[in-house]
Amino acid sequence: MSTQDQVIAIIAEQAVLDPSDVKPDSTLEELGIDSLGLVESLFAIEEAFDISVPFNANNPAESDFDISTVASIVQGIDRLKAEQG
Repeated sequence: MSTQDQVIAIIAEQAVLDPSDVKPDSTLEELGIDSLGLVESLFAIEEAFDISVPFNANNPAESDFDISTVASIVQGIDRLKAEQG
């Protein structure tokens, strides 16, 4: 399963949506994920990929992990995996 497919599955579960409703250019806000859902999604992503996401939930602008879209989350995960590899 690709990184994108895994992220979509995790986000779809958090948003209680079918994975086919989650597109790479979807924002978490569009999918109805609130701040608590975001934190839960990030925990699930960390567990699924065995990575540590450098995310400041209190000030997302300070983070170098872009959560603006599903695709940007996938890119961030791929970058973290490469750095840890």
